[in-house]
Amino acid sequence: MALEDIRNRIAAAEAAAGRAAGSVKLIAVSKVQPPERAEAVLAEGQRLFGENYVQEAAAKWPAWRERFPGVAVHMIGPLQTNKAKQAVDLFEAIHTLDRASLAERLARLAQARGASPDLFVQVNTGAEPQKAGVLPDDADAFIATCRGLDLPVIGLMCIPPEGEDTTPHFAMLAGIAARNGLTGLSMGMSSDFEAAIAAGATHVRVGSAIFGARVYA
Repeated sequence: MALEDIRNRIAAAEAAAGRAAGSVKLIAVSKVQPPERAEAVLAEGQRLFGENYVQEAAAKWPAWRERFPGVAVHMIGPLQTNKAKQAVDLFEAIHTLDRASLAERLARLAQARGASPDLFVQVNTGAEPQKAGVLPDDADAFIATCRGLDLPVIGLMCIPPEGEDTTPHFAMLAGIAARNGLTGLSMGMSSDFEAAIAAGATHVRVGSAIFGARVYA
């Protein structure tokens, strides 16, 4: 099965990098996948999933959580500030904290709820104008701002530019995390997760290699 193959490749990459077995968490990216594909992966024992859209996650995960105990779902797509309240109730972690207005909204929600999902700051390592994320030069200051709001920032996330060698981007993200005392690194997807693990990834986001190609309506 595809899931078993990915798990075996992650284990081999951990070993090759001299890292402890199980130190990398596999996020199965189930966005826009037919329900039967997600259910098959759930039946195989996968319990950590990634979603890009709040409304899609809200429509399908409450029922699956009841059927499959231990499920955790992470938000890995851009989060609109007006969807933040719904997101904090749906997700165990949000990987796309990328601006002050969202940080302030999440801080207010955390204060009201007495709890917050784990948070990753998204860094736009390629400084691509069309892509979300804090610019690398602004990352230290933004992390400090989030900490000043008592937000539980545990790591960083990046999506390197398409078609580029991803290794320098992973190294950049790891460097920013290290100097800010952050241990979480959400980086690496279907085509490059082994390189991400070599660079220190703690979470890899794999979709099509597990589920097959997405079919968009």
